[in-house]
Amino acid sequence: MDIEETAKTSTPDTLPEMPLATIAGAPFIELPDDLYIPPDALKVFLEQFEGPLDLLLYLIQHQNINILDIPIAEITRQYLQFIDLMKEFQLDLAAEYLVMAAVLMEIKSRLLLPEHQNTADDDPANDPRTKLVQQLQEYARFKKAAETFARMPQVGRDLFPVSVDTPEIPYEIVIPNVPWSALLLAMKDLMARAALFRSHQVMLEPLSVRERMGAILARLEQQQIVAFMTLFTVEEGRAGVVVTLLAVLELAKESMICITQKDLFSPIQVEKNHEGGEVRFDNVADY
Repeated sequence: MDIEETAKTSTPDTLPEMPLATIAGAPFIELPDDLYIPPDALKVFLEQFEGPLDLLLYLIQHQNINILDIPIAEITRQYLQFIDLMKEFQLDLAAEYLVMAAVLMEIKSRLLLPEHQNTADDDPANDPRTKLVQQLQEYARFKKAAETFARMPQVGRDLFPVSVDTPEIPYEIVIPNVPWSALLLAMKDLMARAALFRSHQVMLEPLSVRERMGAILARLEQQQIVAFMTLFTVEEGRAGVVVTLLAVLELAKESMICITQKDLFSPIQVEKNHEGGEVRFDNVADY
């Protein structure tokens, strides 16, 4: 049994009936006998099918045909029958429908050749229907995705954004008419209140490097070794720290004290150098 006979025995002989029109909810399959339509007087734009692939997919799915095993002879016959129906009712026929009809007829003629009848079932790559099947499968996926997106809420169809136009409220800036005498009285009152407040200034005691050197030596007379950090008084601020550091450096310069550190990172110690001479304060400048 060849492909033509298989197609005729496995599929219906006629195209599925579709209503020509729907009036008041009732479908019309056949035209009334008394209906007269002048030639070229009516043009109908077909919106049910969006292209030749959509029409082929409808014919296949409507008859529950396996898309991987399309009876190309029967589908071609039904497709051409639909094309003739479109021409009969003066429908606008796109050129791509005629191109698909030519493709179907080419596939049909290639399947009728003896070499394809023997190899089509054995090797799917040699089947002339393979490319068409791939196009139909890809189109079916895109169509399903489009239907999924169409069911989603859309702005302007299901959702309507609310916009409110805020009216412009006219307003006028009123400048108060204040006389100069009122401003002068207010200024006089402010000056009187400002005189009641006096700023308090803290007078810092002058720091002397010579006095700090004497204080360090006096402390070393009582304590032989003093930690370097204990010589500084934080309450004196930065000025006190600088004066104390200068005093220590001057004493070390005159060899009056020794600055030692036993180990790395250990506390720095200051001790009096008993071999040193007297300190000369003449060359020491006050801070």
